[in-house]
Amino acid sequence: MLSRLKSISLGNKILIGMVLGMIVGLILNFYVTDSFIKDIVLMDNVFYLGGNLFIKLMKMLVVPLVFFSIVVGVASISDLRTIGSIGGTTILIYLITTAIAVTIALAIGIFIQPGAELDMNGIAGTTNVTVNQTMTDTILNIVPDNPFSSLASGDMLPVIIFGLLIGIILAKLREKTEATNKIFTEGNTIMMEMTSIVMKFAPIGVFCLMAKTFGSLGFEGLLPLAKYIVCVLIGLAIQAFIVYPSLLVIFTRLNPIKFFKRFISVMFFAFSSSTSNATIPLNIEKLSEMGVSRDVSSFTIPLGATINMDGTAIMQGVAVMFAAQAYGIDLGTSALLTVIFTAVMASIGTAGVPSVGLVTLTMVFNSVGLPVQAIGIIFGIDHLIDMFRTAVNVTGDAICTIIVSFRNKAVDVDIFKGNKPPKEEKHIM
Repeated sequence: MLSRLKSISLGNKILIGMVLGMIVGLILNFYVTDSFIKDIVLMDNVFYLGGNLFIKLMKMLVVPLVFFSIVVGVASISDLRTIGSIGGTTILIYLITTAIAVTIALAIGIFIQPGAELDMNGIAGTTNVTVNQTMTDTILNIVPDNPFSSLASGDMLPVIIFGLLIGIILAKLREKTEATNKIFTEGNTIMMEMTSIVMKFAPIGVFCLMAKTFGSLGFEGLLPLAKYIVCVLIGLAIQAFIVYPSLLVIFTRLNPIKFFKRFISVMFFAFSSSTSNATIPLNIEKLSEMGVSRDVSSFTIPLGATINMDGTAIMQGVAVMFAAQAYGIDLGTSALLTVIFTAVMASIGTAGVPSVGLVTLTMVFNSVGLPVQAIGIIFGIDHLIDMFRTAVNVTGDAICTIIVSFRNKAVDVDIFKGNKPPKEEKHIM
């Protein structure tokens, strides 16, 4: 029995915890009439303690993990002088598509309002929310007066900017700062391992959060969760089948239908594996069959698996609107722009550990002061849409690679169109 339990993946354990928590919460809501047992012993002590302890552990990880990841990520991809225009163009396209993705997600969240029917104010308190700051104040607040104070207080935008600057300088002074670079690399490794350890408690934390939520709300909490899933899936579909094909047509004039017919097997593999990293070899091989130079794809595809997280950005954008609506918070324009910027920056150097999207989502929530307690609810169903997110991520990597290759004359258009078989490649780098 114990060996079978160990063989269950973390995502499935979280899903089991979510379902059990919903069942226990609904039973408490409808069938437990003793207020002492329901409210004092379980709702306000056991489940409250378990759920909020997990949330605090996640909040503990956010600042150091994001800081080290940003520094290491930028330091590792900033050697653009040797990579030339390919590196700069690739990074720019990846960041632009991520910004488009989170913008689409926010628009869908505003239109459908998945959290509007969920009243979370009685379950957890709010924090200081960025609502109506002027754009001038928002821009000025990005630059830290004291970076160590920002690190201590968890003020995420200054932390990101400080990390970006350090990463750029480490990349520029690569040989002179090897020891410092090693410290940040090892620090990033430590934080990823700590994240893996904390995530082992995620099923228990999700169970407690779901039990407390549905014990308070009953069936009223089911419809908002369903609407949240629908919003994310709509955003992913728009990104995959409207945004990406449009970019392909605009920049290359190539037929996106031909691309999808030949790339569908890679999408299915990504969907089934739920990991972009495992799809890298297959993605490169399939692009090679389409006439894309391996000299380009062997750089852009691994890079995309690290910094191009459009599917995750869509989830984060919808989650922000879900939480804001559930707590009755009307986010201002500056707050929405802050979410876009933070979500894009969070995609750089994202740690390659299971469910790290929850950590970066905590970072996005913190950037505008949204209560992170809402994350525990949507995190329980995250595994259901993780497969779709991964398929979108790898599709975006491939489309961006074709665009970059086309601009650098590193793709054989006749092979892409199916007019002739693949030939031996000519190295360009």
